[in-house]
Formats: sequence, structure tokens, C-alpha cells
Amino acid sequence: MTDPAPTRRAAPSPPPPRELSLAGLAAATYFIVSGGPYGLEEVVRGHGYARTLLLLAVLPLVWSLPVALLVGELGAALPRTGGFYVWVRRGLGPFWGLQEAWLSLAAGAVDNAIYPTLLVGYLGALFPGLGLVPERGLGLGLSLGVVVLCAGWNLAGIRAVGLGAAAAAALMLSPFLALAVLAALAVLRGGAAPVAAALAAPPPAAGPAFSAGLLQAMWNYMGWDNASTFAGEVRAPQRTYPRAMWLSLAAVAAAYLAAVLAGAASGLPAAAWRDGAWVEVARALGGGGLAVAVAAGGAVSAVTMFAALLLSWSRLAEAVAADGWLPAPLARRSPRTHVPTRALSLGAALSALCLGLGLERLIALDVLLYGASLLLELAALVALRLREPALPRPFRVPGGLPGVLALAALPVGLLAYAASGLSAETRVLGLGPFALAAALAAVGPVWYLAGRRRSRRSRVADEGGADEGGATG
Repeated sequence: MTDPAPTRRAAPSPPPPRELSLAGLAAATYFIVSGGPYGLEEVVRGHGYARTLLLLAVLPLVWSLPVALLVGELGAALPRTGGFYVWVRRGLGPFWGLQEAWLSLAAGAVDNAIYPTLLVGYLGALFPGLGLVPERGLGLGLSLGVVVLCAGWNLAGIRAVGLGAAAAAALMLSPFLALAVLAALAVLRGGAAPVAAALAAPPPAAGPAFSAGLLQAMWNYMGWDNASTFAGEVRAPQRTYPRAMWLSLAAVAAAYLAAVLAGAASGLPAAAWRDGAWVEVARALGGGGLAVAVAAGGAVSAVTMFAALLLSWSRLAEAVAADGWLPAPLARRSPRTHVPTRALSLGAALSALCLGLGLERLIALDVLLYGASLLLELAALVALRLREPALPRPFRVPGGLPGVLALAALPVGLLAYAASGLSAETRVLGLGPFALAAALAAVGPVWYLAGRRRSRRSRVADEGGADEGGATG
């Protein structure tokens, strides 16, 4: 298929060195996807302890595992900067490739704004006297500070982000390890009756809290494909990607389950969970010192997640610019740190514009946009199996084509179920989440048509100049 992208493409930067190891990729993926149990509060409040544990055990199988396997196969087969954009463009053609890029860029800008919002929520729970609100005043200032800090961290290079993510994982998970140990000791001393009572408590009735909790659980398990956008900077990606996906998935699920069990042992009722509830769980089990450590871990998690996702977003924007769909300067890298600095700055600015929308709105919009892009990635996996069966695949989703189709059906079904229960009251600029997501998605076809017209005009101008030169020469 002929690619009708603009003909005057950006001059490619020299290939960046492959600096990210298995440990760095696994740590970056962990923070792209999870960043620890922070953000599970709405899930516990909407579903209760027992159903939350069941949800967190099942979601990796029907939501995360299919995407991790997708990334394992295509990330190893096509390890290019741009990741899933490259897969969809190759499997489905340039039109759908651009739709994938646009949906992912929009979802990424929204998603990135969630983490400064979470940070302000945890600091507000620890210091209620400050009256921190993410949408205004000091809270908004702190959120903007996180954006600037993470942009600066990324400017130091991908290796700095990978090493920092590994160190941050240890710092952030240490308080939750202490929570799990203290919860186990409490059960040994006082018996399992309090935990059993918390698990046996009837879950809340289905309603807005239930739907919001399901969306938030899905959000806590999504983003595996974002780790593919910097594949050109990973050492031995054919071997590294499948291994990193398995390591990260196991770490994410284990941390979630252990932390929620500790929450059940704390005595905090599920109905009392709000943003920052982990601070109350820590205070109940270990006192004020542990509460401070958990809140500090929330700050570390939010900052590192933002940095890792900004890394992914900037490489996607770079790949789209290199194909001529975005301004050429976005494809240029710093000769010293090999960072696409202009793409990075654009991602930070767009995320800053999304601050203040509120956590529930951001998550609802993020899941819808991400879900649409995921459908294209799954379609590309199927298309590449059909169109390029001989493509070298160091890792392959088992089961042949039927296995791939069955794998794709799981997240598609879950996404449809979750979207059907989404509250229309979650409005942004007067639009419900579906209307706003549809309006954003509609930009993609318009962008494509505008690019085709620009491409035709460029070719006509080039041909006219050649004719004129031939006549006068």
C-alpha cells in the first residue's frame, strides 16, 4: 500500500544507542503500567475487599496478559521507535497507523496528567491542613512542578530514566512490604477474624461507584504497549521484551493483591476508602511514621510514572514526526543525550493543559481513548499473522491464528462491558465521556485527509519546478 504521508519527511537523527537493559525495561514498564497500589482506592470503595481481590486476580488474565503477549510478539518482531504505531501502520496501512498514533497521543496526554493529580491527593491526605486541591492554588502549582521535574529528568536520557525507575521501585514498594508484614503479624496475634469479616462484608450495590471502580482497576492494569515506543533504545529487544513483560506483570499483580489484603487487615471499612486511603491504612497498622513513608512513596510513584510515560509519549511523537505527520523538528534528537527534546517538551506542555480535570474524568477519558487504540493494535496482530506469516517472530503468541483471535476477544469484551456502565455525568467541557472521546477520535481522519492534500500539493509543486527547470536549462 502506498503511504500518502507528506513527501517531505524529517531528516532522521542518528540511531540512538541501545542503553536500556532488561532490568531498566522491566522497571520502566512497571511504572508505565502501575507504580504500585496507589490509585486502587476507588476500586475498593466501589467493589469491597473480596470482589476487589477477585477483580485484581482476574484482570491480569483477561486485560493485561493479552496485551503483554501482544507486546512480546510484535515488540520482538518489529523493535522500532514508535512501537505500536509502527505495528498498526505495517499491518493495517497508513490511515489506521495515523489513527493509532493520534488516539495514543491524545490518551497519553490525558494519562500523564493523572499522576500529578494523585501526588496532590496523597500529600493532601498526609497534610489536611494545607487544603491541597489538584485543580487550583498550591495543589495546581505542585502538579505543574511535577511536570517540569519529569521533563528535566527525561532530558538526562533514557538510561537515567531506567535506572531512576529501578531505584524508585525499591523506595516506593518498601512501605507496602512493611504493610504486608505488619498485617501478617496482626493476623498472627489477633487471629484472622477481622480480615474474614472485611472480606465477608457485602459489596456495594452496582452503581456509579461500581463502574468507576472497574474503570480504575482497568486503568491500574493498562499501558503495557507504551513500553514498545522506545524499542530502538533497548538492548537485544528480541529477547528482552518478552522477559520484561512477564517480570512486570508478576510484580504488578503481586503488589496489588498483597496491599489490598493488608488494607483488609487494617480495619478500615471499604466504604471509607477515598483518594489517599493508603495513608490511613498505614497509620492504622504502623503509626504515623509508616503513614509518612506511604505518602512519600505516593510522591515517588507519581513522579516516576509521569517520567516513564513522558518518555514513551515523546518517542511516539518522534516517530510520527519522522513520517511527516507532525512538524519535522519534533523528530530531532539532542546529539549529546539522544533525547527528542522538542517532542518531550510538547508532551509535557499538553499534559500540563490537562491538569485540573479531576481524577475520575481523566481516568474515564483515558480508558476510552486507550481502548480504541488497543483495538487497532489487536487488529494489527491478526493482520500481520495473515499478511506476513514469514515475519521472524522470536516470541509468538501460542495457538496459531485461533489463539490470537481468542486472545483479542478477552480485552475487547471487557472494554465493552466497562464502557456500557460508564456514567454520562462525568462531563468535560459540557460533553460526556463518550461524546468527548468521539470528538477527539474524529480529529484523526481529518488530520489524515489534510496530510494527503498537503502531500499532493507538494508533489505538484515539485513536478512544476522540475518542468520549469528542464525548459530553461
